Amino acid sequence: MNKGSNWHLLNVKAIVGDRVVEGSVSVENGIITAIIEGDFIPSEDRQSRIVDGRGSWLLPGFIDMHVHGGFGGDFMDASREAYDAITRFHASKGTTRMLATTVTASPEAIEAVLAATAGYAGDESMPYAALEGVHLEGPFISEKWPGAQNPAYISPPRLDWVQRWNEQYPGLVKQLTLAPEKEQAPELIAYLAENGIVAAAGHTDATYAQMTRAAEAGLTQAVHTYNAMRGLHHREPGTVGAVLTDDRIYAEIIADGHHAHAAAINLLMKAKPADKVILITDAMAAAGLGDGAYNLGGLSVDVADGVARLREGGSLAGSTLTMIDAYRFVLTHTGLSPAEVSRMASGNPARQLGIAEVTGSIEIGKRADLVLTDAAFTAVSHTWVDGRLVHGG
Repeated sequence: MNKGSNWHLLNVKAIVGDRVVEGSVSVENGIITAIIEGDFIPSEDRQSRIVDGRGSWLLPGFIDMHVHGGFGGDFMDASREAYDAITRFHASKGTTRMLATTVTASPEAIEAVLAATAGYAGDESMPYAALEGVHLEGPFISEKWPGAQNPAYISPPRLDWVQRWNEQYPGLVKQLTLAPEKEQAPELIAYLAENGIVAAAGHTDATYAQMTRAAEAGLTQAVHTYNAMRGLHHREPGTVGAVLTDDRIYAEIIADGHHAHAAAINLLMKAKPADKVILITDAMAAAGLGDGAYNLGGLSVDVADGVARLREGGSLAGSTLTMIDAYRFVLTHTGLSPAEVSRMASGNPARQLGIAEVTGSIEIGKRADLVLTDAAFTAVSHTWVDGRLVHGG
């Protein structure tokens, strides 16, 4: 990928690991080269651009592992126009890397997304947030918990489909969400684990015991925790009980106050190790556009007061959330520090995706995937991907 300009980012509060460094960060050829505490006056360098943060927060770029669309675009559209709309919008809200997330659909529709994402991600001129790969949400889910997935396309686990897709597009599929209680799911989970693909439980009626067996087979994540899964009961802890107590499982959370109450989010934060929670948006095409009528996977969706619901049945249908809003919600409604929340928005997904050595935190030698935000974490003024300014300026 083309590297961006050289930069000196002055007068920032940079989250560096568990610390806040008040000073400056320098970038050369897309790589972080210096983190300097205190006042810093760069020597004359005509090749570098200077941004005075005036005390703003500099965060590692957000990594969204579960996002369907935004600003009118849906990854199922499988078009350059839609992908530009999505990646441009979410870059403006601090996302630097994301997984193009599908819905339960026909094999042909899913294959169109794989082809489109492979082409888009491989284009060095990609100007906005980077696509790290694809998250296949379905079609191997539970008929009992379809949520906003189209039940007409729910399928039993098909190892042959996944093998074909993985052979045709090596390394492109990064995550697959399935109901682990379904017959032949353990074989598929084992294949995913062996091939470096995140096996995730979602839209599932799995019991606690079935979740435990799935984790033993290689399942390592739960999508949108609490939503579209068997709930917690004191005699049958269910899917939620397993997610809360099994430290092998990363827990995604949609932190918007609609998908989960703030108290439930606090419970998750207290139950899980700090490095096992991942903030996601689950955003659909309506994100950034306001209330109105939309479509998700062939299903009609109405958005009112920022909440997306299926027209038929009223189930929550993705979200209109952005990563900066999720970050601020968790910061506001928990006792966590900015650095702790940053780990959930950037460091944890980077580690789960196997890219933590190159991104997900502000460290010398890592990619300059950076977000400059105001003191209240309400607005993003600048976003850089690989040192390229993709928003602001």
